[in-house]
Amino acid sequence: MAVTPMFPLGSALLPGERLPLHVFEPRYLALVDECVNRREQPEFGVVLISHGHEVGGGDQRTDVGTLARIISGYELPGGRRAIECVGTERIRVGEWLPDDPYPQAQVDVWPDERAELDPSVTAVVDGLVEQLRTLAAEAAERTGGSEPGNPLEQLPDDPGQRAYALAARLPLGQADRYALLAAPDPATRMSHLAEALEDLIAAVRFRLT
Repeated sequence: MAVTPMFPLGSALLPGERLPLHVFEPRYLALVDECVNRREQPEFGVVLISHGHEVGGGDQRTDVGTLARIISGYELPGGRRAIECVGTERIRVGEWLPDDPYPQAQVDVWPDERAELDPSVTAVVDGLVEQLRTLAAEAAERTGGSEPGNPLEQLPDDPGQRAYALAARLPLGQADRYALLAAPDPATRMSHLAEALEDLIAAVRFRLT
């Protein structure tokens, strides 16, 4: 296990997803300085806060997260910093360490486990995405909003990464996003995504009626 700086957030970061951050707390300014100036890779771990708040500490944290690599940044007035990150690999926390001077944990990279994926599940997910897109277009027409884009365009071929990319483009709740992240393999992840899409479609239909 590697000791890794950690940045608990109120949202689950998915591999491949962009993450802009406005950093102002002293402990996280110290974290960014450590990652940028003292580490071989400018990376830190991101986990979802299951209970509590991002600011001030005292939060409860999940044990599955994603490494975030800093790809750009600049200083802001008042000593603050803006950074742009991208999620890379999924991680699993083995042990949380004292928050001194910032949250840290011993983590392992957690690659997808082997599992057979039924191609029909991918077809079901694609069909549900199309249903949701049709409903979103109907809602936009009623309210004068903009036409929704197509979430199925330019997706990765790898089933596990495809599910992550789709989830990043869809208005899923944090519990569903975390369930996808914590799924052990692509088959389970795609099944979770299908269930989340069914719930989302039902909610949109209810609002439209």
